[in-house]
Formats: sequence, structure tokens, C-alpha cells
Amino acid sequence: MNVLVTGATGFLGQAVCEALAAQPDTHVRGSSRASTSRQGAIPLVAVGDISGDTDWSAALQGIDVVVHVAARLNLQSDSSPDPLAEYRRTNLQGTLALAQQALAACVRRFIFISSLGVNGSSTTGTPFDESSTPTPDGDYAQSKFEAEEGLRALVEGTAMDLVIIRPPLIYAAHARRNFPRLLKLVASGAPLPFASLDNRRSMVALENLADFIVLCTQHPAAGNQLFLISDGEDASTAQMVRYLAASMGRPARLVPVPDGLMRWGAKLLGRESMYTTLCASLQVDSGKARRVLGWVPPLTLEQALTRTGQAFRQGRS
Repeated sequence: MNVLVTGATGFLGQAVCEALAAQPDTHVRGSSRASTSRQGAIPLVAVGDISGDTDWSAALQGIDVVVHVAARLNLQSDSSPDPLAEYRRTNLQGTLALAQQALAACVRRFIFISSLGVNGSSTTGTPFDESSTPTPDGDYAQSKFEAEEGLRALVEGTAMDLVIIRPPLIYAAHARRNFPRLLKLVASGAPLPFASLDNRRSMVALENLADFIVLCTQHPAAGNQLFLISDGEDASTAQMVRYLAASMGRPARLVPVPDGLMRWGAKLLGRESMYTTLCASLQVDSGKARRVLGWVPPLTLEQALTRTGQAFRQGRS
């Protein structure tokens, strides 16, 4: 099986390439904006900026399965005059152009890495699942949702099947945005205001998500399916801190602070997205992946958070 992974030099793309390369009889090719060298043992093809005009012909030659990871990422601050147009340029128009060219190249499966933000940014008691009504949270999630809809229309009645995966926060020691901030705070041993929180968060470890994507390249039943994916266990922010602190050999200094006060402080400092990520509940029912594909995450939540904390500590030493 020949697999193309777009965005192969990025956070998720690298992990997917490594996981696929470890599979027998699987040949992996990566794409990136500029590099034409190699990502470890993975050959790379430069495709330039991703838009509706991108030429994917060299990257798609002989490919059976495309794993489309590359995207314009969800930025906390965007200085462009029309952020939604920029997200659509890459995440919608660029995705559909790739899928159209994949169809012409006789690719048999297209795996699209979307976002749980398509469903929303928080839950109140009922976890999101594949039947939940999409309520995209922000321009990034809107562009991903529109790409999902465009892909479904494009592949209908064709020989290429479609797999859509919506992950929540993907974590690892080298993750981006808010999770590294939490790691730094835990490592510092500073008091953290999460003792009173009774939230529940679904996340997915980088290793678990890469493993699930590999399964989706191989399993016949994955075709034309949507999957909401997670580690399968939910944790409060306080519980996450305890796991991470123990793995770093640091005390978990948790102090009680009213949720309303934290929300007010986050708004005052312009950190609403950080508050939502760390303090609100966001639960996913990922049972479909287990029922339909028989998937079992390689790592439990505790194992994955422990590995993350240990790797972060070693990286700083």
C-alpha cells in the first residue's frame, strides 16, 4: 500500500508518517510546502502553499491512500483582513483540489483530519458523538466543516471512499498552544487554581491518534465513515495536573478558585480560549471507533499523560 501524508513535517504529520512506516508492506510519501528532502526515512515532495491551485500530481503518483493532515492551523490571533477567507483558501479549497486530483489519480481512500471544533467548544453533560448536530466554533472549524461537506459531495458515486476524523485536543510533550503552557506550569511547581473544577475533558494522545489513522488506512469498514476519536477516558483538569506532576516528580499544588472568577480573569486578560481549553467540559463518545473497527487505544489516559510529563521533563533537563 502506498500512502501520501500531507503536512508530513508537522506535529501530527510526523507521527503519522512514523506509525505508517512501521507497518509491513506500507510505503509512505510525505508532502510539505518547501522541503524536497526527507523526513527521517520518508521521502518528501514539495507542493508549495496549499490552495485551490496547488498541483499535487508528483505527490499523488502511484498513491493508494491519502491522509490529509495539512491545514491552516487554528490561530489564537489572526492579523489577516479576512481570516475566514484565508482558512477557506487552504482548508476548503485546498482540500477539495487535492481530493479532485486524487480521484483522477485513482486513489481509493481519502482520509481527512478535521476537528472536534466542528461540533463545538464545550459540552454540558451529553458527550458529542457522530450524530451530534455540527455547530462550528470559529472560522477554523467552519472551514473544516465546509471541507467535510464538500468532500462528501465530491466522492459520492465514485470509487474513492472517504474517512473523516474529528479529534479533540491532541497532546504530547511537544504539542502546541495551550497544552505546553499547562506543562510548563506543572513543571514549575506553581500553585494552580483547579482544585474546585469539576469539569470533564476528552483528549487524544498523539500516539493514539496516529495509531487510529493507521487503522483507517487498512480497515475495510472505515470507508465512508465519520469518527469522533479520543483516548476513551475523560479527566478533570485537576486529575490531569496530578498525573503530569507525578510523572515530573513535582508536587501537584492545586488551590480552590471559583470557576466564575477564573472565567472573569481569563476574559480580562484576553485568554478566553485558554480558559475554555483548561476549564470547560468537552466530552466525546468515541465508542463508534471501537464498535466498527475494533480499535483499542495503545495507551490509557494515565499512561499517555505519564509519558508526556516524563518526556517534557527530559526535554528541559
